[in-house]
Amino acid sequence: MTTDMVHRPPFLPSPKPRLQRVGAGHPVVIVDDASGQPDAVRALAAALAPFPPAQYHYPGVRRVIDERDGAAWDYVHALVETVGPYIGGAFDCDAFDLIEASFSIVTTLPGALTPPQRAPHFDGTDPDLVAMVHYLADVPGTGTAFFRHRATGIDQLTDANVDAYVDLARLEGMTTIGYVQKSDRFYEMLFRADARLDRLLIYRGSLLHSGIIPPDMPLDPDPLKGRLTANYFLKIKR
Repeated sequence: MTTDMVHRPPFLPSPKPRLQRVGAGHPVVIVDDASGQPDAVRALAAALAPFPPAQYHYPGVRRVIDERDGAAWDYVHALVETVGPYIGGAFDCDAFDLIEASFSIVTTLPGALTPPQRAPHFDGTDPDLVAMVHYLADVPGTGTAFFRHRATGIDQLTDANVDAYVDLARLEGMTTIGYVQKSDRFYEMLFRADARLDRLLIYRGSLLHSGIIPPDMPLDPDPLKGRLTANYFLKIKR
């Protein structure tokens, strides 16, 4: 799916965006009231449950959304069209391709996390890869945070620095436990966006980031009970 950010009808008349600069000036867009219909979207996710186990180190379950999913796919299109202008302004692009959209729920116990799941992560080294997280659950204390790696000073991964970072982070990850909660001896938290119902977060996938998962958070795989998010990956076009 390609979206040109010109003459797109809005899904809502007035979502509320703001731009946050993180670390070395990286843009992070926060859009409140992104859909205006979070309960309806949550019902769409429930209709697709149960979700299968996620891949690529996500600590839970995930259901990819595609054109066969009817109303859920319509939601994906509508949300992308709504926030297209904000993506264009923040990342200086005229269009983008939708790579993937999915519903996700964190379900892994802190003690069962693998080393890569116990540290901030990145989604790729391509600076034109943009990630979006749409919070669809009202779960206090959760959110998404962005980090700088203390030993290397890295807050964004590139083809040039990824190998050195991964080698060192792998060793450090063997000594940590549980979900990332705050700054520690290996990482400095640069910014935290609290999860709020119907809030959307937009950022480059190459930034070091992590979901904030409190120790007492329910790890229920039911979309009507767990920490449900919709996750998007976009490729911006210049």
